[in-house]
Amino acid sequence: MLEALEPQAPDALLALIKLFASDDRDEKIDLGVGVYRTDDGATPVFKAIKQAEQKLVDIQESKGYLGPEGDIGFVHALMPRIFGKNATMNGHIEGMQTPGGTGACRLAFALAQKAGVGRVLMGVPSWPNHAQILADVGLEVMTFEHAKPDGTANLDALLGALRTAGEGDAVLLHGCCHNPTGVDYSAEDWAAIAEALADSPVLPVIDTAYHGLGQGLDEDVAGLRTVLAAVPEALVAYSCDKNFGLYRDRVGAFYVKAKSSEQMDAILSNANALARANWSMPPDHGGAAVRLVLRSEDMTKVWLDELESMRKRLRWVRDRLAQADNEVPGLDLAPLGRQNGMFAMLPLDKDQIQKLRDDHAVYMAGSGRINVAGLTKGNMDKFIGALADVTG
Repeated sequence: MLEALEPQAPDALLALIKLFASDDRDEKIDLGVGVYRTDDGATPVFKAIKQAEQKLVDIQESKGYLGPEGDIGFVHALMPRIFGKNATMNGHIEGMQTPGGTGACRLAFALAQKAGVGRVLMGVPSWPNHAQILADVGLEVMTFEHAKPDGTANLDALLGALRTAGEGDAVLLHGCCHNPTGVDYSAEDWAAIAEALADSPVLPVIDTAYHGLGQGLDEDVAGLRTVLAAVPEALVAYSCDKNFGLYRDRVGAFYVKAKSSEQMDAILSNANALARANWSMPPDHGGAAVRLVLRSEDMTKVWLDELESMRKRLRWVRDRLAQADNEVPGLDLAPLGRQNGMFAMLPLDKDQIQKLRDDHAVYMAGSGRINVAGLTKGNMDKFIGALADVTG
């Protein structure tokens, strides 16, 4: 029966990784892979995580299963950072551990589908895996334009989509640091979104994968909190892979806001059943390390300092690109300084992207998405010069 399977198109990003690795030019620049890098080009283990892992070595007595809900101590330790000091909202918010933010998204969409959702409103472009997960779960997708040509969020498109939606619909929102555009909603936009959702049967699903890499920990989830304060029900997917540097440990969490604690029991029983069928038990090591960090004032301070240094570096890259607006003919770089997070979209055509690769050893996705963390003080001028060459 396996002969009936048709070959699938190779993942474009994985192909790009191979091309970059095989390029023997010394000054090649990788803007494709979506991981944070320091100004030295490294993706290090956080000092706070190293401290927590050492403590785990000293005190952890078992590697036994924790159950499909994972490390609940980890799940609860994150909640004040995401939802605020009154994190439980009187028992109306609860969660469980997942294999990364991807697992959290998968669980959110599967639970929504089981609850009766048939269609998801999604701004485009979006993280490519969103569409793949939705298709695999069997949900229809209705798209709207996320960003306007001036590099700001297209609030009217989202509100227009919500006006046409009804029972059986959900809407996917990026909590902050939009992937792949970097274009976030303003505080005023979030207030309008919350007002629209408060009077709508549409279920909000908020994917928060880059918390702390935009404007700050509280600032990055202000929109999420605004929406949750206005709606009776919502699903939240959360990732620690970026803001704790735990990419390969797959550390995520899934949260639900429910109308009542009684309703929550039924919701979580369904979520646990779905998790059991998908991955049985989530990996524990990274979640346990995060729990130890967040329960220690000293380790939390180390983590916050590391996160701030990441945020400042990303802001420096964006500001430098925005300042280079006049150095690159025909390309508007100014909006990048007003956007957030690790990603941005450059309006380059395929020929220009190919020329960047062939002539300048600059590797980026064919869509024009770049990982701004791949730019450093050492290669920034080369990159700007390469852009000027292919757009001039």
